[in-house]
Amino acid sequence: MKPGVYLTHKKDGSPLYRSSITFQGKHISLGSYPDEQAAHDAYTAAANVLRTPSYTLLRTAPPLPFFKYVSLVNFRDNGLYIKTPIYLYDRYFYYYMNPDEYYIFDVDDLFYYSTHSILKRGGHLFVSDYGMQVNILSRYGIHNYAVAGRDYVFLNGDSHDMRYENIRVINHFLGVCKKTKNYQDLYECRIHVNGDILVGRYPTETEAAIAFNKAADLLHKKGYRKQYPKHFIEHLSSTEYRKIYDRISISSAINNYPNC
Repeated sequence: MKPGVYLTHKKDGSPLYRSSITFQGKHISLGSYPDEQAAHDAYTAAANVLRTPSYTLLRTAPPLPFFKYVSLVNFRDNGLYIKTPIYLYDRYFYYYMNPDEYYIFDVDDLFYYSTHSILKRGGHLFVSDYGMQVNILSRYGIHNYAVAGRDYVFLNGDSHDMRYENIRVINHFLGVCKKTKNYQDLYECRIHVNGDILVGRYPTETEAAIAFNKAADLLHKKGYRKQYPKHFIEHLSSTEYRKIYDRISISSAINNYPNC
């Protein structure tokens, strides 16, 4: 076998060539290939990356997959091998989706994203966590279906900069939107049935979120089976929550909505 290559077999008995390299005491798998030459080419490319500083994130090394190339460059430059396509800086890191697209994260998130691969679908970023697809915006307290510019903003205008100091959440709860009227802030609550229905306007975000819960409960009692998310208010005890729930008023449009 050529350097960096070893032969294994598939379940059906056909040959499969695996490639790997050892650098600074670390054994790194480079993947499986259909023939010996392709596996050796991957080994040669990896050796060139690890031993040649001129290979940067602006220069790739075929036939290595791009995500593996990023891992090798980061290992060479920073001494830490990470399986996901991360390149480390002092207080942050880049997570590369492809050669032309990356996202910036705080170093505090390094462990999480070194063990969770980011997927992109429909413009949204997800990770697979315990078998579920989780929107990464939930790590910032941003609810599903939140709209950038309305429910949260990127302070420097860069939607690829996911550092905590760059994200400000405006509306923490689904169905609740902050409004300003006569220079005074209020929180408008709406719930979707066959269209958006105004539940009410409230002086605090907490009251608006609880009003959403109350409206959802009433709709369920009326026979509507849509799975509305239940807003959990962390800073309230169960007694405090119940007092607000009991006294909060919701619009007649909800109270008089016909039974299903």
